[in-house]
Amino acid sequence: MANPALRQAFEQKKFIVAPGIFDMISAKVADGMGFDCLYGTGFGTVASHLGVADAGIATYADMVARMGQMARGVKTPMIADADTGYGGLLNVRHTVMGYEAAGISGIQLEDQETPKKCGHTPGRRVIPAEEMVLKIKVAAEARTSPDFLIVARTDARTTLGLEEAIRRGLMFGDAGADIVFIESPESEEEMRAIGRAIAKPLLANMVEGGRTPILPAETLKQIGYAIAIYPAVGFLAVAAALERVYGHLKQQGDSIALGESYGFKRMTELMGFPEVWEFEKRWAQPDAAE
Repeated sequence: MANPALRQAFEQKKFIVAPGIFDMISAKVADGMGFDCLYGTGFGTVASHLGVADAGIATYADMVARMGQMARGVKTPMIADADTGYGGLLNVRHTVMGYEAAGISGIQLEDQETPKKCGHTPGRRVIPAEEMVLKIKVAAEARTSPDFLIVARTDARTTLGLEEAIRRGLMFGDAGADIVFIESPESEEEMRAIGRAIAKPLLANMVEGGRTPILPAETLKQIGYAIAIYPAVGFLAVAAALERVYGHLKQQGDSIALGESYGFKRMTELMGFPEVWEFEKRWAQPDAAE
């Protein structure tokens, strides 16, 4: 069931910063940091689960299982990437129903052709706007709770230009999307133009090394955005840390002098070992030999 706190945050005009999560460790760490929302990144989830490019290879079954596992493992509301809805209108309905039943609080659907490509990468093509409008209407009808939010994304900016992207954003909002996501605007001025044109809550995708400039949260709020997602910041940091420690291990043959790490004790606490130990203590059987 969707967490009503997320819709309430938008209704209260609270600017939301949502870190990208991609596995259960990242989900657990982020869940304890006090964020209002977590973002299940498609790129990171596909990479951590399948080890392949986010290029339409992952299926609905792959993603609903992985995203649902993260959503059930945290208390913070979660928005999850669902690509194109994994097919036509019937697929979109099934995807919305599945994501909502999995405990996710918001679904992101995009207007790319199938197979889709990762945002901020070249070669993305979009379906006709009218087809995406139908997908959004089906999504809105399929949800069982108004607390389950629909994020409608357009990738039209890169191939068709900003004007077409804004036109689609307006159409998607009118069709029933709760949040409009114009992917990969290429300057702050373009982001300001989007903010002036679209009254619906807007999502900014802050990707390190991507096409869109990374702006401070206060600036994003001031120019009309309601939420900023940081899908890549977690898995980029993890990859860099692993490269460093694995490189040291390969060169030195030990893990000495690597500096401070997260700590094994903290990790056992994060994963719930103290509760397991307490359970075992309460239910321990007397030694048969005694």
